Amino acid sequence: MTVGAPIVELIGITKTYQLGETKVEALKGISLSLKKGEFTAIVGASGSGKSTLLNMIGCIDEPTTGSIILDGVDVHSLDDNKKSDLRNRKIGFIFQSFNLIPVLDVFENVELPLLINPAISAAERTDRVHQAIKDVGLGDRIRNRPDQLSGGQRQRVAIARALAGNPALVMADEPTANLDSTTSFKIIDLMLDLNAKRHVTFLFSTHDEKLMSKVSRKVHIADGMLVGASKV
Repeated sequence: MTVGAPIVELIGITKTYQLGETKVEALKGISLSLKKGEFTAIVGASGSGKSTLLNMIGCIDEPTTGSIILDGVDVHSLDDNKKSDLRNRKIGFIFQSFNLIPVLDVFENVELPLLINPAISAAERTDRVHQAIKDVGLGDRIRNRPDQLSGGQRQRVAIARALAGNPALVMADEPTANLDSTTSFKIIDLMLDLNAKRHVTFLFSTHDEKLMSKVSRKVHIADGMLVGASKV
């Protein structure tokens, strides 16, 4: 699909952790741009900095130095409340372990992140949730709880929850890691379809060769540094 203006711009990002008397450089001068509509994978060995990089982009953690521009907003200029609001409005998260609330049904799990946004009316919230659930093909499971769903269906609920807020960016850390091969292909194809229909930017970290083969761009990271990016 055709990509547009940058949704995320990273400029000279570093991240240093202090572990006792040792300084650990998790990220070393990362500069990266993600455009609207991209379907991108961050690829690298365990400990290479993939999750740290996702945490920076997702406004979950702050860089030691450098700038993060999310949909035109300099994240560093925001206080914690405004940063949380930006994250809630602009980013959807898909988790490896699904992170669904066991006592809530499909509708309630998808609705949950929208409840903290006072700008969304109850009627609009209901419409968004129904549309997101329909988009992932779970209209007939709307009142089922997570323990009544398969692993693939639970991941579909997680995807619907990420999409319900109409985010500019959907992020996923190893989204197919807990799924069998057949289900993984179905989930990947679903995300590709949603990427095309909704024009939402998708960004993953992954070791999954099946997912790597489907993305339009791979960003390689090693020892906290970008070592190349390639179109697929």
